[in-house]
Amino acid sequence: MTSPTIVVESTLVGRGFWTDLSRVIRSILRSKSATLGFALVTLHVLLAVFAPLIAPGNPTSNNPAAVLQFPGGAYPLGTDTLGRDILSRTLYGGQYALTVSFASTALAVLLGTIIAGLAAFYGGWLDQVITRLLDSVLAVPAILAMLVLVTVFGSGPEIIVLAVVVVYTGGVTRVVRAAAMDIMPKDYIVAARARGEGVFYILSREVFPNILDVVLVEFAMRASWVVLLVSSLSFLGFGANPPTPDWGLMVAENRSLMAVVPLATLAPIVFLATLIVGLNLAADGLAKSLGVDRMKEILG
Repeated sequence: MTSPTIVVESTLVGRGFWTDLSRVIRSILRSKSATLGFALVTLHVLLAVFAPLIAPGNPTSNNPAAVLQFPGGAYPLGTDTLGRDILSRTLYGGQYALTVSFASTALAVLLGTIIAGLAAFYGGWLDQVITRLLDSVLAVPAILAMLVLVTVFGSGPEIIVLAVVVVYTGGVTRVVRAAAMDIMPKDYIVAARARGEGVFYILSREVFPNILDVVLVEFAMRASWVVLLVSSLSFLGFGANPPTPDWGLMVAENRSLMAVVPLATLAPIVFLATLIVGLNLAADGLAKSLGVDRMKEILG
């Protein structure tokens, strides 16, 4: 007499992807703060993408005859101490901020997710070693660690991306590992192990799809921190090199002339603030829509 075959599926298989996506979108649209957050982020992305079409001039070209011009005419927001158009530099500054921040955040989340999956899958001594190493990295303040890295290896977009990955991978791993540990005892994971499935199959087909909500929220939350951190490095002189249009660098270059050309400092500050606020509102709205309790994952 043959025993009945028991088919165990992951929780995501029985649900329609588009149904879940539609539910998340409706939930976000019902929240005014979440809608505002995604609208602000979308606006900044569009401004950065279409900056070459919107900007009235070259963001790095100097015009000695138009130094410290007031807003108006060919310079809607005026010019800075070198005669560069403030509006053009502000718009192009979004390209640098979004490209560097989103690229480094994506790499940190990807690497942290892979490490977390391996730690949760194997457990034991490997999990302990990974946890202890990450705790030692997390003990160092992010801005201090990045200052050390850029001082040793130099500045530039590639170094900034590397520094962000080194600094934030540990935090991502800790959060995602807690979510993955909750998944490991599930029946569909046990069934996959019993079938002799390998680590790649189990992580890619069973674990990661079921913690995708945590990963997405983590990306949105980390992105807001990275944008601020990258701009802070540029403000301190360890980020973008002149004449790169960057918001933090613009504030550093023009802060002493606030009384003369206030928009040269205020414009990048407003753009930076609205992007960070938008990312935070979007992350909170996404967490509520997906039912992710981020504090529980951190403490777990």
